[in-house]
Order: sequence, then C-alpha cells, then structure tokens
Amino acid sequence: MQQVTLKDKTFVPYITADKISVSVNNLAQKINTDLVNDMPLFLVVLNGSFMFAADLLKEVTIPCEISFIKLASYHGTSSSGTVTEMIGLTDEIKGRTVVVVEDIVDTGVTLEKLVSLLNKKEVKQIKVASFLLKPDAYKKDIPVDYVGMEIPNDFVVGYGLDYDGLGRNMKEIYVLHK
Repeated sequence: MQQVTLKDKTFVPYITADKISVSVNNLAQKINTDLVNDMPLFLVVLNGSFMFAADLLKEVTIPCEISFIKLASYHGTSSSGTVTEMIGLTDEIKGRTVVVVEDIVDTGVTLEKLVSLLNKKEVKQIKVASFLLKPDAYKKDIPVDYVGMEIPNDFVVGYGLDYDGLGRNMKEIYVLHK
C-alpha cells in the first residue's frame, strides 16, 4: 500500500485488504448465527456499501434476499446534515427482518433517516451492519448491531468509500493525510 492522491487530497494507507477480509468474515458468521431462524432482507445503502455488501453476502449462508437503496448526505469530506433519497425501496418488507448494510456510520444522520423510513413500513426488526463505525462522531440512539471496525473520526476512502466520487475501487482503506 502506498499513499494515493485523489483530486487535491493525499491519503495514506490505513486498513489492509487482509484485515478487511477477516473482519467481514467475522461479521458474516455472527449474522449467520443470530439470524439462522429468519430470512432477512439485506438492504444495501448505495453507493458506498457495494464492496462491503458483496463480500459480506458471499459469506452469509442463511436464506436471504438483497435489495438496494440510495441515500446521499455527503459533499466532499463532510456531511451536509441533510439526507436525500435518490433511489427508493420498492420491496414489500412489512413483517420482515431487515439488515441495513452500511459502509460507515459516523454522524448517524443517514441511518436515522433510513430507520425512520423502515419503521413506517412496519418491519419486524431492523439490524444494522456497518463495516466502519466512528464512535466519537456517532450521537444517535440506533444500535449498530454488527460492526466490522471502529475508527477515529478521520476521513477515509477506499473499499467503497469515496472522496468526491473517487477512490471507491481501491481494495484497501486509506486515511486523509494530515
């Protein structure tokens, strides 16, 4: 892993692909155990969660379904504080267990909006699986049930996470160089 430059920012290596893989496999095993008697719908939050979701769901062995929703709250390196629904949920989810698949939970604004939308649809239960969690930034009361890794409140890219649309395709995670 070497440092990378995306537009006007430099990022340095942070989490290797091997560490990511181990973490994702551990999360999948927990989900397989916890939801063995359920048939959850995995609701993948686009765009950032696509790599995590693909890797996670390759290791989920219980019967399940997958759907996608696109919400946006970021501009550049900071959250806008408002969430826009760009692609909506069309599946019938009343009475279902829904596992929200997030790339990263930081402020929790996006998660809060999504949970509110799901609760209006009378789901059985909501579980949240996030590859990364920034506990110092997260101030909401919604439990994050499955966390791959906790990180400081730093800006990261790679493994689906981006800076102005760039960097999602990197298999490792990089942190903004200070």
